[in-house]
Amino acid sequence: MPYLFTSESVSEGHPDKVADQISDALIDNFLAFDPSSKVACETLVTTGQVVLAGEIKTETYLDVQKITREVIRKIGYTKSEYMFEANSCGIFSALHDQSADINQGVDREVTNDDFETKANAQGAGDQGMMFGYATNETDNFMPLPLDLSHKILQELSLIRNTEPNLIGYLRPDAKSQVTIEYSDDDRPIRIDTVVVSTQHDDFDSDEAMLAKIREDIINVVIPRVKAKLKPELQGLFNDDITYYINPTGKFVIGGPHGDTGLTGRKIIVDTYGGKGAHGGGAFSGKDPSKVDRSAAYATRHIAKNMVAAGLCDQVLVQVSYAIGVAKPCGLYVNTYGTAKVSMHDGEIAEKIGQLFDMRPYAIEQRLKLRNPIYSETAAYGHMGRKNEVVTKTFGSNGTSKQVEVELFTWEKLDFVDQIKQAFGL
Repeated sequence: MPYLFTSESVSEGHPDKVADQISDALIDNFLAFDPSSKVACETLVTTGQVVLAGEIKTETYLDVQKITREVIRKIGYTKSEYMFEANSCGIFSALHDQSADINQGVDREVTNDDFETKANAQGAGDQGMMFGYATNETDNFMPLPLDLSHKILQELSLIRNTEPNLIGYLRPDAKSQVTIEYSDDDRPIRIDTVVVSTQHDDFDSDEAMLAKIREDIINVVIPRVKAKLKPELQGLFNDDITYYINPTGKFVIGGPHGDTGLTGRKIIVDTYGGKGAHGGGAFSGKDPSKVDRSAAYATRHIAKNMVAAGLCDQVLVQVSYAIGVAKPCGLYVNTYGTAKVSMHDGEIAEKIGQLFDMRPYAIEQRLKLRNPIYSETAAYGHMGRKNEVVTKTFGSNGTSKQVEVELFTWEKLDFVDQIKQAFGL
């Protein structure tokens, strides 16, 4: 029987995402000047105020106020009328040294510098379970409702930042939601509902405001999103879609002034929009020794390569750890009955465990996670993004440093051939 499934996204100006971006900008700056840094940074944003708190173990010093203001400025909070503005907001830092009790199990001293010694010495930064998911319903192997939700807000952001004359009233905060009807064999049939709420400048008339925003979203933004999709997905758009555009009406007060934001409060937006599963751990503000982050990336890498190799149509991969222990407690695979080989999911998991080294140090090395690559992950999802090499510039203590990094390494399809060979595909 057909069913409906819904996912949401939030823009870079949403208060929780402001907090995520500040936390990840600090991670990037610490790693740029000291790749061995251990960081867990939480951020709170509210009216005119930013609070930084967390644990740091590093050999470098950063001007955290300057970095924070640069992030806020880039997002677009640059006017005093927003009641949260880059140049004037207060910034309180309560960052302090990492607990030696935690560090002793994660960062053991080694006398032998070879890979195996290091991999066995570096334990997981915490206990817990992490999940990765992939499906072949989109080109980037992401669930369609989440992918479309992200794309709608990315288009709004692009217009706000590069074409202000097209839609001139946009402010940074926004949310979207897409409901897709699926067939009983899990294939998208049509788009049922689209919800978009965008912060905006004040209008003289609330009625004129609602009409204008509705017209621009439906007749400008949605067609631009649709035009960037492959033809079979364009066909899911029809005249019967139910649109809720700014359904509560006026949305002038937004961002951290309208709602306090916290790091790590959008974990479903960050991953798969509710598809698959989630272990509960947030990503932003954590260096890669924290398996909440690194192992979630590693399981996504596994899942995407499995689906791309044709091993299954969709798959959920789970890994779990004990704090301070390098070897995972377990690896679980669920292909939802879509496997193309005559093997139980437990047998598939066993083979996958032989192909992918899931010790934390091995994950860091395989996915190049000790690089400043995290600011780009902090809005519009950590998964399904473009793998590319970029040059980034960082400054500290009057010095400037350029670093060439590879972004979203967990999105690479570099294990497809190995999986095909292992499973005889």
